[in-house]
Amino acid sequence: MGGRMHTSFARELRKSSTEAEKMLWRRLRLRQIGGYKFRRQQPVGAYIVDFVCFEKKLIVELDGGQHAERVSYDGERTAWLESQGFNVLRFWNHEVLGQIEAVKSVIYRALME
Repeated sequence: MGGRMHTSFARELRKSSTEAEKMLWRRLRLRQIGGYKFRRQQPVGAYIVDFVCFEKKLIVELDGGQHAERVSYDGERTAWLESQGFNVLRFWNHEVLGQIEAVKSVIYRALME
């Protein structure tokens, strides 16, 4: 994917966010956790990540049931992102929807490390 195509695809992903993505974004936007800026649906290399704080090199990914068959792809993707110095946190959609305060605590601790 070229640069402009990558950006428009990321824009489309932002428009079609899941309920869990919307809920988490309401907690991450406007520097609400530790004062750190997050971006959503951002290109990082060949991948588009759900949420990223470039300052702390922290990526937050949400998985729904549809990702179960993508385990090897997700593993390769996570390995590449980590090789670029990113810390990758993964949460299930149901964790975000049912335990948002716990999810925020995990993200906060990762930002403070």
